[in-house]
Amino acid sequence: MPDQTQFTFSDGGSQPSAPPPSPKPGDEVTVRAASRLGRKRPLWAKIFGRLMAPWVELKIEPDDVLSVSPDHRPIVYVLEDYGMSNALILERAARESGMPSPLVPLPHDPVGRKRAYLALSRRNIGGTLERAMEIATGNEHPKHGKNRSESLARLIAAHRADPTLDVLLVPVSIYVGRAPEKQKGWFSVLFSENWQLVGRFRRFLSLLLNGRDTLVRFSPPIELRTIADEGLPEAQTVRKLSRVLRTHFNRVRAAVVGPDLSTRRLLIDNVLSAPDVRSAIEDQARRDGSKVGEAWKKAHAYAWEIASDYSHTVVRSASLILQPVWSRIYRGLLVHHLEKLKAVAPGNEIIYVPCHRSHMDYLLISYLLFREGIVPPHIAAGINLNLPVVGTILRKGGAFFIRRSFRGNALYSDVFNEYVAQLVAGGYPIEYFIEGGRSRTGRLLQPKGGMISMTVRAYLRAPVRPVLFQPVYIGYEKLMEGNSYKDELSGKSKQKESIFGLISGIPKVLRSNYGQVVVNFGEPIRLNDVLAEHAKDWDGKPVAESDRPDWLSTTIAELSNQVMININRAADVNPINLLALALLSTPKNSMSETDLIDQIRLSQRLLQELPYSDRITVTPHTPEQIIAHGEEINVIVRVKHPLGDVLRIEDADKAIQLTYFRNNVLHLFTTVAWIASCFHHNRRLARATAVRLGKSMYPFLQQELFLPWTDEEFGERLERFLEVFIREGLLEQGESENGPVLYRGVGESDEVFRLRALGHPLQQAFERYYIAISILAKNGPGTLTATQLESLCHLAAQRLSLLYSPAAPEFFDKSLFRGFIQKLREMRLVWPDDQSRLLFDDRLKTWAKDAKVILGREMRHALEKVSPEHVAE
Repeated sequence: MPDQTQFTFSDGGSQPSAPPPSPKPGDEVTVRAASRLGRKRPLWAKIFGRLMAPWVELKIEPDDVLSVSPDHRPIVYVLEDYGMSNALILERAARESGMPSPLVPLPHDPVGRKRAYLALSRRNIGGTLERAMEIATGNEHPKHGKNRSESLARLIAAHRADPTLDVLLVPVSIYVGRAPEKQKGWFSVLFSENWQLVGRFRRFLSLLLNGRDTLVRFSPPIELRTIADEGLPEAQTVRKLSRVLRTHFNRVRAAVVGPDLSTRRLLIDNVLSAPDVRSAIEDQARRDGSKVGEAWKKAHAYAWEIASDYSHTVVRSASLILQPVWSRIYRGLLVHHLEKLKAVAPGNEIIYVPCHRSHMDYLLISYLLFREGIVPPHIAAGINLNLPVVGTILRKGGAFFIRRSFRGNALYSDVFNEYVAQLVAGGYPIEYFIEGGRSRTGRLLQPKGGMISMTVRAYLRAPVRPVLFQPVYIGYEKLMEGNSYKDELSGKSKQKESIFGLISGIPKVLRSNYGQVVVNFGEPIRLNDVLAEHAKDWDGKPVAESDRPDWLSTTIAELSNQVMININRAADVNPINLLALALLSTPKNSMSETDLIDQIRLSQRLLQELPYSDRITVTPHTPEQIIAHGEEINVIVRVKHPLGDVLRIEDADKAIQLTYFRNNVLHLFTTVAWIASCFHHNRRLARATAVRLGKSMYPFLQQELFLPWTDEEFGERLERFLEVFIREGLLEQGESENGPVLYRGVGESDEVFRLRALGHPLQQAFERYYIAISILAKNGPGTLTATQLESLCHLAAQRLSLLYSPAAPEFFDKSLFRGFIQKLREMRLVWPDDQSRLLFDDRLKTWAKDAKVILGREMRHALEKVSPEHVAE
């Protein structure tokens, strides 16, 4: 069961996590905790703890804190800074987690303060009352000028004096106003957690306003015995350990609160003072025949147009606004595998690379990260979103704006590259969509390597902080842009964003039900691992901006492709995906209720038999619940009938929209769809032939759908699924002289109906491939360029859709034909001559002959009939 977080939006926050498990009798951890919990807490802690209790609610991480220190050794907690509120919060968190109390000293008190915690820094102490309180809490520290922790020094000295002493240091991070579940009131935003070490009055206000949003994070322990035995001088040991702890706290704070943000103006100054940008400014002045000062002003304007102006106050305020919006339009936001990201985030530069399906993508990701205690990223947004008012809010939320094209503007390109490099070097989390734009078909688009190239080059220029690419899959049940996508796919031009259009669309959005949203975090990709595989001659030293190593383009291409693969490997299968897969496979987009239930159940079973990956999630709802949900959000309609109800898609427009949701998960059914397609026009087929043809077709499917297997792995997967088909009764296996033979049923049996429905999603892909082959064969070798072939394929597919049944929107998508032609070239099935015209030999005819196994005679005839001959200009 994958880790998941459910945001229901109905009560203003996520559902509370389960309490930590009760320790079992005899557990060493329990004995250790009980021995110290049994001792009385100081009277001041009881009094002030009760006074503070109504104002403070804790979110404690990890859920099972006992796992942080699972043995019998004594514990000393380490805080980032002193303060009575921190001591009380730590004591309460330890008590609620079953851990030893920090206010009860260890035997012989090696810390020397009548407590079992220490801190690396302290707030300034002033006034008699404050001084008395420090003495009462054991925090008196007369030597404020020293840079080292005397408590830490005493603890290390105690280890050297007593070889049997073995204390674990457990770092604990406390953030008031950063626990994400509850956010009430605008004024409280001003007193939420940041990088400032605030004074007592501000801390007091922060507890009053934000105490119910307190995050306490226990980190893995540090073994003091190992450090004390290293044999370094005492002062050096203390400095080393303090440095390790400060680095740890800074990493955790950067992951939770975000980097210590410089002002927008300072970041822009750093960009403009970079050597490459200064050189670009001088080049621009020479090109324009102007003064360097004028070119500098132009570069400054570009930087000001690009740069974000991140404001924690605005981000938190936006979270308050979005909370009721989400609760009104969505049934909930379900998040999977976020805990795995939290485990690897500290110390890494995180680059979020989600799929792009809606304008809601970046709002949802930033919102859920903030609510889960992770700093929202800086987001690359199209310049078209830099609208009045809206652009300012997005910029304050972390958006930086990018033009659609840098072509012909070297100065803008250099400024933008340097800005990205500054973000990477500064440790700012970044988010961008490598598809370049929103998918209008529901499939992942072919990646554009521009932003990934800038990120990789920024790291190579200063390889200090490791870079982690975090793929993210976002699954919707209904899209806000659904109607506009349908219009664009039918040929209408894309509507330009405007502030008026945005405002006028808000009432309609708020009146709609868009179902549930699922956000799945995929397997992260470490840049250093990719470089180790594809840049073997890189020695780890900085690479100058002007250098272009031979391995760079290959590395970027492989990294881009792996991102897309890992997005697909984190897909979610929701109720609408399953309804679309089933209903769109029938001529009239309708099924009897019993058939629909059986088909959905079969799809769920196939997904469970051989999971695509360990990060795939599938709706737990029954087929009956899925149908009811589809009716509820007006995706399907029920037609009552005495012989049994029929479920159908209401009209052609909705059918086109539902192809989007079918395409979201098409890659998950590639293997079963191939097997089913083999028996669409064949009742009998040798098992070896089905596997061989599948492996020959696989490279094209892999390129189009970002599939993760090698040819051999796909063949093995086919074999395993064939066994599932036989066990499910969809196919039967017999023997012949040449080996096993597979059979399907005769006529219109239920099994034949199921097979046809499973194979339908891939049929149009095979038809597209055959169009391209047919056009090549009809025109002959050395006649068409790749561009001409692409255009003729597009026209033929359009005509086929007009003459026969309407096809899915992607059927005549030029980019898919372009990808198929490129794959033919990579496999050397076609190749260009000296005039860029495509040549081919008999191998292509063999491939076309194999395609006849999948496509029926009537369909092949129709495809060949519409395939045009090239007319020379």
